[in-house]
Amino acid sequence: MTEDMSPAERYALARQRAAEQATALAPFREMYEFELDPFQIEACNALEAGKGVLVAAPTGSGKTIVGEFAVHLALTQGRKCFYTTPIKALSNQKYSDLVKRYGADKVGLLTGDNSVNAEAPVVVMTTEVLRNMLYAGSQELIGLGYVVMDEVHYLSDRFRGAVWEEVIIHLPESVTLVSLSATVSNAEEFGDWLDTVRGDTQVIVSEERPVPLWQHVLAGRRMYDLFEEETDHGGRGAARREVNPDLLRMARMENSRVYNPRERRRGKMIREADRERERRQRSRIWTPGRPEVIERLDAEGLLPAITFIFSRAGCEAAVQQCLYAGLRLNDDEARAKVRAIVEERTAAIPDEDLHVLGYFDWLEGLERGIAAHHAGMLPTFKEVVEELFVKGLVKAVFATETLALGINMPARSVVLEKLVKWNGEQHADITPGEYTQLTGRAGRRGIDVEGHAVVLWQRGMDPAALAGLAGTRTYPLRSSFKPSYNMAVNLVSQFGRHRSRELLETSFAQFQADKSVVGISRQVQKNEEGLAGYREAIECHLGDFEEYARLRRELKDRETELAKQGATQRRAAAAAALERLKPGDVIHVPTGKFAGLALVLDPGLPPGRSDRHRGFDHHDGPRPLVLTAERQVKRLASIDFPVPVEPLERMRIPRSFNPRSPQSRRDLASALRTKAGHIVPDRHRKGRAPAADDREISRLRTAIRSHPCHGCDEREDHARWAERYHRLQRDTRQLERRIEGRTNTIARTFDRICALLTDLDYLHGDEVTEDGRRLARLYGELDLLASECLREGVWDGLKPAELAACASALVYEARVADDAAPPKLPAGPAKDALGEMVRIWGRLDALEEQHKINQAEGVGQREPDLGFAWPAYRWASGHGLDEVLREIEMPAGDFVRWTKQLIDVLGQIAAAAPAGSPVTRNARKAVEGLLRGVVAYSSVG
Repeated sequence: MTEDMSPAERYALARQRAAEQATALAPFREMYEFELDPFQIEACNALEAGKGVLVAAPTGSGKTIVGEFAVHLALTQGRKCFYTTPIKALSNQKYSDLVKRYGADKVGLLTGDNSVNAEAPVVVMTTEVLRNMLYAGSQELIGLGYVVMDEVHYLSDRFRGAVWEEVIIHLPESVTLVSLSATVSNAEEFGDWLDTVRGDTQVIVSEERPVPLWQHVLAGRRMYDLFEEETDHGGRGAARREVNPDLLRMARMENSRVYNPRERRRGKMIREADRERERRQRSRIWTPGRPEVIERLDAEGLLPAITFIFSRAGCEAAVQQCLYAGLRLNDDEARAKVRAIVEERTAAIPDEDLHVLGYFDWLEGLERGIAAHHAGMLPTFKEVVEELFVKGLVKAVFATETLALGINMPARSVVLEKLVKWNGEQHADITPGEYTQLTGRAGRRGIDVEGHAVVLWQRGMDPAALAGLAGTRTYPLRSSFKPSYNMAVNLVSQFGRHRSRELLETSFAQFQADKSVVGISRQVQKNEEGLAGYREAIECHLGDFEEYARLRRELKDRETELAKQGATQRRAAAAAALERLKPGDVIHVPTGKFAGLALVLDPGLPPGRSDRHRGFDHHDGPRPLVLTAERQVKRLASIDFPVPVEPLERMRIPRSFNPRSPQSRRDLASALRTKAGHIVPDRHRKGRAPAADDREISRLRTAIRSHPCHGCDEREDHARWAERYHRLQRDTRQLERRIEGRTNTIARTFDRICALLTDLDYLHGDEVTEDGRRLARLYGELDLLASECLREGVWDGLKPAELAACASALVYEARVADDAAPPKLPAGPAKDALGEMVRIWGRLDALEEQHKINQAEGVGQREPDLGFAWPAYRWASGHGLDEVLREIEMPAGDFVRWTKQLIDVLGQIAAAAPAGSPVTRNARKAVEGLLRGVVAYSSVG
């Protein structure tokens, strides 16, 4: 190829190659057996040029290569690199990968409960650990050159997202930030913010999947393609995707009316043959069972597969259904390998715990190549499932959506049972972003030529809506950043209140809020230009026309107000008169369609009651039922009586009167005309208008007449411009209020938090008190409650197990609120201390309300949940796993996870407790009591 080049071109190419070889990227590329993608090369070049990068790319596209290049650069330059992940499982996985590449001496691990080689030049950690190091001013930050934030789109997480923004804002300027994200629709906006707070940041977006994804719908025995590719024959030859017409036909047929024998077609009964054909068509459409789906995928060569079921119980049930169906996906050799790996990984689990953990059913499923994966499983079990799946020894995994959030478990196929999931409050359709995240697991790079997403047919499914989900790439990154008490004292301690306020105003949350008011700000600017023009038009040579216009406006407003008051009083008088009517009263209806003489048959019900039989609602006042002189029976409304009505005469209504009988109506109407037809009703005389005697109106009229501008020849011209000026000024003020409501929102919340902390003596201006320094060491949703409990000595007299029970209320949150029965609590001091904690929370809650700190907005202290106090107490007291789990309805994985979090908060309490406090000693003993058995050998929390 070079033979065809000119000498100059060959020389230029040689220089380019020599320049590439001189970069750090060249030796890094040689470490991989495959060629890097263009987006990876672009990001690595930007990093080497000293820029920060934001890489947004689909799941499985290899964006972590860019993070690994940051590690390579740090080691080459003799600097440190921190690699942060959102969950401990990802930290463990990345730690293992980096150890294999660079050796255990150069790589460390820091999670909430693991610390391995923390002084190494490369340390993998959870994001919270880095946040805590930044606030503590850790010595480990010295020499830090790069920070990789994997899965940075976690920034949207309602509960933990604020931690990502805290890290991004507080990292030293000298640190280069590498942000790795799933494909988000507002990557440029996020990049603009990073550019603002971190300096030069290059945004690299790749929407191309490394492995093509095919979308299918499985209905009955047949798998349909969701899209059919059509060529545009308009001359350009471009392909466009259309929804498979077979699916649309199926949906129409299923949604058509079921056969009704009474229906006739062209005057004849539908023939038996037609009904039989319809039954045969319908019989082809059903939702296949779980074992049937796996068998079908196996036959099509589409395993390994992950089936997403939005329920833990559903995942376990799916495995059992496959076992009962006799499904076997592994041969004898694979079964032996599975058993060897499982026995090796679970050797540390005591034999007495295996039965409690459902080990033998779990092992049988694994040997057959089938497993569940969800947060309720024991972490060790989940790790084994992940390892076996990656090795191809487990071929069918039934998982909840948490699997889609990071663990490296790519499959050939992904199955979605339903497109609806429980979001904590209601069953809601999954979003395009969630669909993209879930199906992103399909297709293993370097193994599969293509990936497959299979959606099971459900009754009522709309193929067009599914195509919309599959074809949309809307996954916007929305900040969930909110200041907390801990954040406030840490910021004030380091920067003072004024500088802290400025820092918070640089958050992505404020950036997005400010951006949303740009359009409003532009409108305000246009309005202000218009106001300047109007101001010129109303200038009067005789005096201040703005003042004159204000007097006229005040007069108009006062007259309008008095007119409204008069109308209200007249309506009240009319309603009062209607309430005094009785059956047999003869009245004169003053206005409306039925104006004239009328006999009251029923005065109507009093306000607030309803006549359910007639469908009338009387909340607007009485609605009398009357017989008119023209023989009509009508129910009137208050609108028919603008003035009070008085009875003209009384009449007896015969018992035999039937309002539905024309004869009855005719006879009674005749009697009405005879009795009262000659009476002329009194004309209602209007009283003196309130405005006539109003002093304010008199004053304003006098001021207007005496104003210099009143004698201007162009007065009415000026007045019209003044009215336009007033309307535009009013609109502009409304827009300014909207801007004020959206800007500085984070800083205002911070001010409220600081005011509350000042009331509680945690802050004195820019000074953090001793109590405040204790609060700075407590992280979590209930940081302030924990600090108050330490200050008031609530836990001083507790034994270690009792302290564990109380501390559990700071971390535990039931998955589903259950008000049926109060939780079981340890008796004695622990129960008293828990009661005192709830009392303190009540006091804090009232104080938050006073300072307008709103829990609904994610700020403030939720009520402590006592649901984990009993199991925490029992486990810390040394009881066996079987005993503890038998008393509570909680999966072993949940028990381990909550216990790990409890251990973490007890460590914080031990560090924050006052010097010499028994709480420090007892918290450490509680940790020792909790960190045993199933909890101790679970490396992931």
